[in-house]
Amino acid sequence: MFTANDHLFYDLFKASPVAIAIKNLEGRPLFVNPALCSMLGFSEAELRRMHCVDFSPAEDAEKDWALFQQLRAGSIDHYQLEKRYFQQNGSLIWGRQSTSLLNGRHPPLVLAIVEDISDKKAAEGGRPRHAAMKEKLREYEQAVEGSEEMICVVDREYRYLAANRKFLRMWHKSRKEVVGRFAYEELNEGVFEAVVKSKLDECFQGNIVRYELKYAFPELGERDLSISYFPIEGSNRVDRVVCNLRDITDRKRAAENLADMSRKLIAAQEQERARIGRELHDDINQRLALLSVELEQLQKHPFEAKRRISGMRNRIYELSNDLQAISHDLHSSKLEYLGVIAGMENWCREFAVRQTMKIDFKSNVSSAIPLEAGLSLFRVLQEALSNASKHSGVREVEVELRGSAHEIHFAIRDLGKGFDINAALHSGGLGLTSMRERARLLNGTITIDSKPNRGTTIRVRVPIESKYISQRPAV
Repeated sequence: MFTANDHLFYDLFKASPVAIAIKNLEGRPLFVNPALCSMLGFSEAELRRMHCVDFSPAEDAEKDWALFQQLRAGSIDHYQLEKRYFQQNGSLIWGRQSTSLLNGRHPPLVLAIVEDISDKKAAEGGRPRHAAMKEKLREYEQAVEGSEEMICVVDREYRYLAANRKFLRMWHKSRKEVVGRFAYEELNEGVFEAVVKSKLDECFQGNIVRYELKYAFPELGERDLSISYFPIEGSNRVDRVVCNLRDITDRKRAAENLADMSRKLIAAQEQERARIGRELHDDINQRLALLSVELEQLQKHPFEAKRRISGMRNRIYELSNDLQAISHDLHSSKLEYLGVIAGMENWCREFAVRQTMKIDFKSNVSSAIPLEAGLSLFRVLQEALSNASKHSGVREVEVELRGSAHEIHFAIRDLGKGFDINAALHSGGLGLTSMRERARLLNGTITIDSKPNRGTTIRVRVPIESKYISQRPAV
């Protein structure tokens, strides 16, 4: 076995400018020379702790190990292989490895000589890299063509150099009608000079530019666009700009609708607060004040107490009921204590008494409705009955709650005056919108059938899902 006592061999091994490793038949380095350490950036101790398959990526290591197995079995006594090597910093270099079996030792040893051929590979790699670059460009082109955003490229003369399918489709033009033409020829009159030119010029100065623009397309009409310009460097300056345009019309309309809804909700809350304030101040407070006056009078004329106390008790009872009704309108605790169905039926009875109406409530739902879903249905019921009381002109309403295998059906009907649904939706009121939103939150649907002088029917359908409908028996 080779040791440090073999002075001549060891000196040549250490001084050789060629990278050398001597391995055992298990593929582990016994000795590595400074040239190999320098080439890979590892210390001698680090390399000696590695196995030959640890020097290279898996694909290259597998090829090396297969040949090493043949060498160890005696099928071959030498092989040469070009493969990649890991350096200590994580990068890869190319090496040509010449591996030979040294049979003069017992046990036999393996000599591996490695030549760094990275520069040669880089020179040879010009054509493959060019092919890979073309492949990458094809991939990028496919991605751009398939994008749902409008993408085009313009030069310093504002000429279109490229445009993807989405861009052409939005402008309702073919590629031949756009590519090669100037932006100011293709855009709506005045848009280029008023907005686009200054933005492009800013991008040609090397800046990324973003802005929003309303633009009227030939087929789609006016749309809201979010536009981004990205500079592309040429040899000496920015010579092209990539333009990325996104249609944000639906997003902006949704945001505007949400803002409008928020304004209406705030207005509705303020109106409700004002109504409750008036009821408390103008009605409840006045009646309490009258009771206070009567009590003062009784102090002066105690002999009248027996005659008047019964009437006062009745008025206190009425006050209690009216306060309870206001409270139930805001938050019906009976939904929690009685269950949704019984709570809704109870509220209908109370509402009918207050409004001197007849409300025919029917239900065949045998499963309980969770409070989350029940509260939304309850608010629909409140809104519908309130509208019927104020606008229908009749004093009789039917309320029906039915359950099927897959849905809950909820209907409120009257035979009153009816109304124009479109006019009501555009009047700025929140009632119908609120009912629709309640149904949507339950993944359900709502339909409103009403015509002047032919009554109104509101139908709500809610899917029966574990998320909403429990199997607990109804109270």
